[in-house]
This record gives sequence, C-alpha cells and structure tokens, in this order.
Amino acid sequence: MDRKEKLYLVIPCYNEQEVLHETEHRLTVKLNQMISDGLISDESRMVFVDDGSKDSTWNIIKDMHEKNGLVLGIKSSRNRGHQNTLLAGLMTVKDECDMAISMDADLQDDIEVLDEFVKKYYDGCEIVYGVRSARKTDTFFKKFTAEGFYKVMKWMGADIVFNHADYRLMSSRALNELAKYKEVNLFLRGIVPMIGFKTDVVMYERHERFAGESKYPLKKMLAFAMDGITSLSIKPIRFITSLGVILFALSVILLIYFIVGYFLGRTAPGWATIVVSIWGIGGLQLLAIGVIGEYIGKIYMETKERPRYIIEEFLK
Repeated sequence: MDRKEKLYLVIPCYNEQEVLHETEHRLTVKLNQMISDGLISDESRMVFVDDGSKDSTWNIIKDMHEKNGLVLGIKSSRNRGHQNTLLAGLMTVKDECDMAISMDADLQDDIEVLDEFVKKYYDGCEIVYGVRSARKTDTFFKKFTAEGFYKVMKWMGADIVFNHADYRLMSSRALNELAKYKEVNLFLRGIVPMIGFKTDVVMYERHERFAGESKYPLKKMLAFAMDGITSLSIKPIRFITSLGVILFALSVILLIYFIVGYFLGRTAPGWATIVVSIWGIGGLQLLAIGVIGEYIGKIYMETKERPRYIIEEFLK
C-alpha cells in the first residue's frame, strides 16, 4: 500500500440538527486516527448532504465547514428523499475521491469498522457492503418486517444483500459505473449489486440513534419497500397475468361443470350463465391488464428522465 488514497464519507442529512455536532466530533476523531495510521490520505473528508432540511441542519453544516477542514457540505435545492440525496452526494464527489463510504448521520452505523471497509478496498474490492450481524436494537415487529422485506425482494428476483442498508464503500470506478444507471425511482440497495466487480462484506452491530427521531416510520418504510419492488421487478405484474390465466381456466372448468349439472338436472336456470360470465370476463380483464402492464412496466422503468437531484450549493 504505497499510496494513501482519499476517502470521502458521504452522509445524507434531513432535520439532523440534534446529532450533527456529535457526528462531526466522532468522525473527526476516527478520520484523524485512520490518517495517522497511514490507512487513508490526509485529503480525506466527510461530506454532509442536506436534503432540504426544515431545521438548522444546513446552517450547522456551514458552521462546521468553516471551523473544521475535514468537513464539506452539499445542499440540495429541495427535499428529494434519502436515496436521491445519497446519490447526489456520491455523484458530486466521485471525481474528488478514490473511494466513498455512505452512512447515516444518526450514528447508528458503527464507525469503528471503517478501517475494515478500507482494508478490503486495498485488497481489491470495488464495493464493500456493511451487513448487520444481528438486530438486537430492533423491536420484534421491525425485525420481522425488515427481514421479511429482504426475503420478499429476493423472491421477486431483486439481487440485494440481506440485512444491508446503505452503509457501503464504493470505489471511484464503481461510482462512475453507478452514474450510468439512469433510474428516476431509485433503490440503491438493488442497483449497486448490478454493477458487479469484486465485492465483500463487513459485519457490524447497529446502534441506537444518538438523538432525534427516526426518519423512517412505518408509513415511509412501506412506501420505500414498494418503491424497491416496483423499481427492480415486474413480478407483481406477471402475478396479475398469471392470476388472470388461472381465473379464466377456472371459468372454463366451471362452465363444463355447469353443463354437466344442467343435463343431470342439478342447476337453477340462468345461474350458471351469470357465474360463468362474471368469472370468464373477470379473468379475461385481468389477463388483458397484465399483458398491457408487462409493456407499461418496461416503459415505466426505462423512459423517465426527470432530474433526480439539483445541487444548490457545494462547500469545498
């Protein structure tokens, strides 16, 4: 390891005024320790990306930038959500650093394993995933739904890393490849594994929030899960198609059954016609919607080209 390479920590922030100073303090200590150990360049930085916060988050970032040479700041023009804000940060710094690690601002991601991420990078890994070793800090409901989400995503055909969120290292090469993905509806946990290259994982224990409230209540978690499924898979549409085929086949079977019943005198006049019509037409409608949906799903995933983020200010 002859040349010390530049590490940028990319940290999305939304209404994080209560935790930012502590996050800056702990990361400053950690970065200085890694620099003194000869693991990373002294040009390494932490980059706080403000997602249109409504509190004093951006003012705090500007103040930290003025007082701490390790702090950079990026301000989004408005609130665009965690995934777009994270992407904005990564794409803004991809030509400034050799590697970038994305992490949350709430200090739940264990910063003591940052050394392990970097060591795996020097071993030739272009992407290193932070994977939770356990979910001891989660409630039973959150653990059950979260792990269920990963399993459903796998069943849907999405290649995601189990129990991995957005705590990951990406090399500048991987970041440049990520820039080629133009999805408007972002789900980075599913997109990053598509890049390929040599990868590895770092196991860590997730902590409780240092301060503030979670930005992902149940409603947002469900919306996030739905975005992930619809962004990466058209299996739900195929399920509708399959359901339409099954219902139509069932209507044919019922038709045969009612005809036989008619000749055996076991049916009421008119009842069979109504039932078969409802089942048959309903099945055909679902089949038609499913077939059309196959094409709409593909168009939907390919043609949206709205800007995913707009940078208002970059404090270098």
